[in-house]
Parts: sequence; C-alpha cells; structure tokens
Amino acid sequence: MKKLIEVEHLRKYFRIKLGTLKYGSIQAVEDVSFFIYVGETLGIVGESGCGKTTMGRTLLRLYNPTSGRIVYDGTPIYDSEKKISVPMLPYRKKMQIIFQDPSASLDPRMTVGEIVGEALSVHRPDLKGKEYRERINEMLDTVGLNSEHANRFPHEFSGGQQQRVGIARALAVEPEFIVCDEPISALDVSIQSQVVNMLEDLQQEKHLTYLFIAHDISVVRHISNRIGVMYLGQMVELAESYELCSQPMHPYTKSLLSAVPLPDPQKTRAKKRLILEGDVPSPLNPPTGCRFHTRCPYATEECSQRAPVWKEYAPGHFAACHALEGK
Repeated sequence: MKKLIEVEHLRKYFRIKLGTLKYGSIQAVEDVSFFIYVGETLGIVGESGCGKTTMGRTLLRLYNPTSGRIVYDGTPIYDSEKKISVPMLPYRKKMQIIFQDPSASLDPRMTVGEIVGEALSVHRPDLKGKEYRERINEMLDTVGLNSEHANRFPHEFSGGQQQRVGIARALAVEPEFIVCDEPISALDVSIQSQVVNMLEDLQQEKHLTYLFIAHDISVVRHISNRIGVMYLGQMVELAESYELCSQPMHPYTKSLLSAVPLPDPQKTRAKKRLILEGDVPSPLNPPTGCRFHTRCPYATEECSQRAPVWKEYAPGHFAACHALEGK
C-alpha cells in the first residue's frame, strides 16, 4: 500500500515564561514517528493533554515543528536536518482539518455560505458567480444541509449542524487528507453516530485519508483501520484496530481498554480493571527515561533511567516498553 503521510521523530515544544528572565519549554510532542496509508483512517487516542491535537496541527504545519521530518505523498514538506520548509499554500488544498469545537471555529460574523466559500475564494479563484454558489450548495448538500442554510449564521444552528458546516468547509477544496480533531466530543451521543457514519460515507465516496483524534477508544475502534496510543507527548503503541484492542502490549493501552464499559453489567463488574495511580506528569518537566514509569504498575529501575525503543514486535504492531524488549 502507498504511504500518503510519513512522520519521523516529530517534536513540538512551546516556549513559556516562568519568571523574570527565566524561560522553559512545554514538550507537547516528543519524538513521534508513524505513517498513514492512502485511503485509511489512523485513529489517535490518549488522555487530555497528551499532545494529540498538537501533533495533528503540527503535522499540517498550523504549528511550526521544533524538529523532525514530515513527508506528504513522497515529497518532504518539512525536514529540520536538511533545512526543508516548503510554502504550505499549495498543500492547504490537499490537507484540511475539522476542528474540535464547531462553535469556536466558525466565525460568528460570517454566514455559512461565506464560511464554506472562503477556502474556494483562495484555492479556486476561477469559480465565480453561479458556479461559486453552486459549489457551496453542493458541499452543504453533501453534509446533509440545504441551500437555504447558506444565508444563516452559525449561532442559528445546533451543535451537530455546526459540525456539519465545519466538515463542508474542509471538503470544499476537495482535499486528499483530513485531520479530524475530536470532531464528535462536543456533540450529543445521538448526534455522534450520525457524524461518524457521515465521515465514513464521505471517505468511501471521495477516497479520503483520515487522522482521527478522539478520547473515546470505542469510537476510534469503530472508524479506524489502525490505532495509535499517545501518552505525555509520545506514541507508546501503534497497531491495527482489532489487534490493538484484542492483544494490547503496552500497560497504558491495557489500562485504557480496561476502562471501556461493556453493554452487559455483569461482565462489567467481573471485568478486571488496571487502575493507574497518581497524576499525569507535567510536560514542562517530564520524567526521565520512560515517561510512563511514574504510573506504570510494572516499572523497574531501568524504566526511570533509559527511554524505551520504538520497535515493531509483530507485523505492523509497534510499541515502546522495556518489558517487551526482551521478547
């Protein structure tokens, strides 16, 4: 299969002021490597603050990476070692994002037609008049809205409808790759399934490739071909969806899966939980060695001294854990 996205040793640090003439860095993304095949959905899960959204935005170069390498369809668009940083305007048409909070990402002073058409005015200046309006109406129809909605403002819509507008905006320029940044977390449960099913249908119709970021591992398992698990800015495990959920290797992945409720109350009560102790460390001063060792029930002295190696332990199944290195 052809790789559309390749990310190698990606890092993103945010410099902050700690006091008078004193500065520090928040290590939001630290040494993350993965790839995404054409037409697949790669899901990313992890606790709040683990760097999922920052990684997605850095991949699109909405944030400039601190270091690393990003390759799109065989062409490096960023390489810190070779000092490659290509202009992103030509790639904005190919790479889009659906933001987490639709009410915050839609300009309240613009109509829906203006919001969806803004990208068209930049990337498709050849569309004028009737063709321009038809394209906007086509996008609204694609996401389950109608042409009358084009003259309304975002506050006149429900949360689910606002998210559909955000999806229409991302689809307007016919992208190949979309970062879905927790697109259902702000929606009611009844609406979540509609949006997820719509994203799946659009992927089939338009041959899209997704990076799907979410908290709910059950939703990610449903929509994703492969799943990556992040903890404190680092990827700790990556595998095909079924394999990761049925045969997790990393203790953090096992803990996340053990917290997923089951439909049967008796099975839920009988289910063994792997409960993590303590709080997530600060990315301003992360632990040495393995970042997970302060909460890991299987941690040894080596875990606090040396970072584990990101390694393929089974075909397509990657993990970073000292307990696995001898296997």
